[in-house]
Amino acid sequence: MAFLGSINIVGSGLTAQQLRLDVISENITNLNTTRTENGDGPYRRKMVVFQAESGKDDFRLALQSAMGASNCGYEKAGGVRVTEIAEDPSPFAVSYDPTHPDANEEGYLEMPNVILVKEITDAMAATQAYSANVTAFNTLKGVIAKGMEIGR
Repeated sequence: MAFLGSINIVGSGLTAQQLRLDVISENITNLNTTRTENGDGPYRRKMVVFQAESGKDDFRLALQSAMGASNCGYEKAGGVRVTEIAEDPSPFAVSYDPTHPDANEEGYLEMPNVILVKEITDAMAATQAYSANVTAFNTLKGVIAKGMEIGR
């Protein structure tokens, strides 16, 4: 049933974008965190890394599968998966605040490398991608419903 593979593809996109929004929320939450739990300095921005998963190799294998040949390893659906949640290597922002408890001897304080405008635009992009996946799911649901009506 090919539509189940399509549902899996859309579901993987929804899951990936939800995780991306969760990581963006964590970044915004830690916008002013100057010391992490283990005391290694300020919070470092995190980014989600996606990788495409292709469930189909080429047209020839699809044709063989459609003609009833062996399954040719065709049971795997495509989609997207999260390969890692990486830390942003960009430098920390430095500000002068000698009264802050985490400031160094010269009074300079390292702040997280989180830029609020960047996080908001990333969140907007993730929300749009999530919305596109919801639209694709609703369209697929409509196609399946119409197909079921034909069978009556």
